[in-house]
Amino acid sequence: MAKFAKVSFKKDELNKELSKFFKGMLSNGAVDAVLTPMAQAKKGVRLSLVTSAAHTAQVDPFAPVAAVSGAKIASSLTARPSGRKVAMVLRPCEVRAVVELSKLKQVNLEDTLLIGMDCLGRYENTDFAKFQEQGGTSESFLENAQAGKTATNGFDITGACKICEFPAADKVDMRLCALGAESGAVYIEALTEKGEQALEKSGVKGGGAPAGRDEAVKKLAAARTEARDKKFTDIRAEITNFEALADKLAPCVNCYNCRVACPVCYCKECVFVTDTFRHTGDQFMMWADQSGILKMPNDTMFFHLTRMTHMSLYCVGCGQCTSACPNGVDPMPLFRACADKTQARFNYQPGRSVDEELPLAGFKADELVEVTGQVK
Repeated sequence: MAKFAKVSFKKDELNKELSKFFKGMLSNGAVDAVLTPMAQAKKGVRLSLVTSAAHTAQVDPFAPVAAVSGAKIASSLTARPSGRKVAMVLRPCEVRAVVELSKLKQVNLEDTLLIGMDCLGRYENTDFAKFQEQGGTSESFLENAQAGKTATNGFDITGACKICEFPAADKVDMRLCALGAESGAVYIEALTEKGEQALEKSGVKGGGAPAGRDEAVKKLAAARTEARDKKFTDIRAEITNFEALADKLAPCVNCYNCRVACPVCYCKECVFVTDTFRHTGDQFMMWADQSGILKMPNDTMFFHLTRMTHMSLYCVGCGQCTSACPNGVDPMPLFRACADKTQARFNYQPGRSVDEELPLAGFKADELVEVTGQVK
């Protein structure tokens, strides 16, 4: 049975009250460090690693921005364990990516306290800067988003967030709950024994669950699922052949930002930055001679198709690939539509369970017999 603690706050004091929770965990030894979004000295919000209780005043976990995927930071912190217990405040898509990376031996969960947060969406980095310039805060965003309003003065939450059917984080030790909470309150939910111990040590008093939480989560998930299915229908109608796909990817300049930003594109050495794709002048000339012309760089389509093949089973729909593109390419719906098919084919949902075997990591004698032509 999950345990809840209520965090009440006055206007403009949400983060002040939440800072007491993180400060209590650090002061009382529940964890040795906290990775959480924090307001920066001048402007912006970034994930920050806090080891001193004296530096928790600027926490901003519900800030509607994610400059990088927290799953990539989790990998950096735990791939080679420090031996120190870290609480990580992550969005649902980041938690799901962490679960996948743990199976790929890129994240170690042994000394990690996972704290998921209800996600009502995030702005692109540039839009978040404008949001702050106009006086927007995490508190005002939550208030508006809970009322169904995520657009502000011409900008809105990312396309990835609009079609994300997982607004609440699962497979975590604790959750920061805003969905279903009454005005002037958020809730901290402990879901595991480890989470309960950390909540007790934080000093935050227990209390009942938000009365409308289950309904609010289901309602938002249903709306996003409907939007997701419409997006998939639209993108499949738009991209019906390689020519249409090439047009969609035409602005790509092979900067590889999408690969670097993707939390589950984890290879330490990518084939596209090895000698395999460092072609000579003679090779370029030969390819150009075949049709009289060669677009440069020449392997943009191959790059995206290869990446899609490598990670569509593990795509968590975070949209960091789209956010990272400097030229306005929107790979997110392409990858999600592809992932929808491949994940369904293997009955696999990334982030569903740490114990669920990766689809291509094991051998099943009777799997895909209609494709392989095996006779039982």
